[in-house]
Amino acid sequence: MSLVRIEGLSKRYRQNSIVVDALSGIDLHVGKGEFLSLVGPSGSGKTTLLNLIGGLDSPTMGHIWIGDQEIGRLSKSALSRLRLQRIGFIFQEYNLIPVLSALENVEYVMLLQGVSGHERRERALAVLREVGLEDLASRRPPQLSGGQQQRVAVARAIASRPSIVLADEPTANLDSVSGAALLDLMRGLNERHGVTFLFSTHDPMVMERARRIIQLHDGRIVADKPGMGGGQGYGP
Repeated sequence: MSLVRIEGLSKRYRQNSIVVDALSGIDLHVGKGEFLSLVGPSGSGKTTLLNLIGGLDSPTMGHIWIGDQEIGRLSKSALSRLRLQRIGFIFQEYNLIPVLSALENVEYVMLLQGVSGHERRERALAVLREVGLEDLASRRPPQLSGGQQQRVAVARAIASRPSIVLADEPTANLDSVSGAALLDLMRGLNERHGVTFLFSTHDPMVMERARRIIQLHDGRIVADKPGMGGGQGYGP
């Protein structure tokens, strides 16, 4: 069974008399442990598709399943629980809580999940160690570089043990060295933990590391092909 299954997905926005078809007739299956990228020019529908998969927006038509749950049929509270338990998010703006330390930011989603304080702390420290930030656990986001903040965001997404991590342009605000290091880090996490990563990106470095590339144009999938980052790992 696919981890994510999408059938006939469309999203239409209306602004006064103007109608914009952001997505039209998307069919897509994503398997467990894949490391794949949505690519295409601005306005092609990449972020819209991520938001729909993450339950942050609702489709105009079509269906999305996460595992055996069709998210369009879930109540708001059930959808919130699904996001909390099964989906990790990484945003280009990091979205860290500035008054919390790196450790506390990583713990935050687990706190919402009801994980005990002791387990929260242990899991957060272990993941910060894995992303190379254990020594900076007590620092708050303003005391960290952009690359370090994005590593905290990755740690936060992974520590909650989601089925899939959705990453919207995760390298957009990073220099090339920090971006490459972050991508190699996420690829390693994918290989060690089997967590599915789905990116939207313009960044050639992401495409170089992806095992599968979904190309969008004008809201439609125009290509679904193996990426240059094939080889060992959980994905097909």
